[in-house]
Amino acid sequence: MLPRLILIGLGNPGSRYHATRHNVGFRVVDRLAAAHGAEWTRPRLSYESAEIDLGNFSILLAKPFTYMNLSGEAVVDLQAAGRVDPAGILVVTDDVAIPLGSVRLRRKGHHGGHNGLRSIIEVLQTTGFLRLRLGVGPVPDSVDIADFVLSDFPESEESEVGTMIDRAVECVHDLVDVGIEKAMSRHNSWPATGETV
Repeated sequence: MLPRLILIGLGNPGSRYHATRHNVGFRVVDRLAAAHGAEWTRPRLSYESAEIDLGNFSILLAKPFTYMNLSGEAVVDLQAAGRVDPAGILVVTDDVAIPLGSVRLRRKGHHGGHNGLRSIIEVLQTTGFLRLRLGVGPVPDSVDIADFVLSDFPESEESEVGTMIDRAVECVHDLVDVGIEKAMSRHNSWPATGETV
């Protein structure tokens, strides 16, 4: 039996939110499912899931349907269904603190003000789960953060967003193929921002 990884893309359900900055996590897991011909099912009201094999891992892809601020409720159900500890969970999320196009893989960390991560940390009672952060910042000075993340990417940024999602998918492949240290080394340093990895 292959080891299992639960890969959770954060976002909000419904067509209204599909193209928003907050939903890049959904777009990454959608891309992985499509690339491997996986079909989405709705085993519980709290999430939608699909299964793929990647390298030596069985990966349960998931999209919480609880809305962002209650993401932890879906994660509890997913953890029970996937029978893994928090160290076997990878959360893919947007991050306004890093610039558009950046991808950052981490072993653990705090929520940094992100309500989806905050909810997951509260229910798991640990920060010890993997996270893959996709840059959607910076937030303009005159714009409220909540309004910013719930707004669509302008058409002028969609090409860069597509490239970032491609890099996130590549990072997931590298994580299972060569391990977290090499995956972090390959992806966290691009583009250079002065942030330590």
